[in-house]
Amino acid sequence: MDRRKPGSKHHLITCGAGNPLAAELTAANINDVTRFVALVDAVPPVRGRRGRPRRRPASVYGDRAYHSRKSRRELRKRRVKVRVARPGDPHGSGLGRKRWVVERTISWLHQYRRLRVRYERRADIREAFLTIGCCLICFKQLQRTGSL
Repeated sequence: MDRRKPGSKHHLITCGAGNPLAAELTAANINDVTRFVALVDAVPPVRGRRGRPRRRPASVYGDRAYHSRKSRRELRKRRVKVRVARPGDPHGSGLGRKRWVVERTISWLHQYRRLRVRYERRADIREAFLTIGCCLICFKQLQRTGSL
């Protein structure tokens, strides 16, 4: 247990293209699994096809840090398919083919120095920079696809 670990973590949910849908900042000593369901609930309605906007993702992929029976149960109640590696399973489960999108988006976020190194003491300022970083990633994705 690393109760005194300094710093902060970025928790992120992205779409298949790597656009951030929900981001959260927590202390580094908080277990990842405690914020899993809240992060999925933070995804805003996404407009797409005609009809009612989608409220939740159809499936969620995560690494071993997000595994817990309680969170799986909660997400199944919300009709979200959960694909999270179990701690005892050997590596090579194939989840890496989907997870690299999130890792790439986190590396895009950490290209901004204010997010890579923590200079601010206040969490609200840090969260504001995290939101600005997510907006810049979405803006660059829109420019790249020619949607603007």
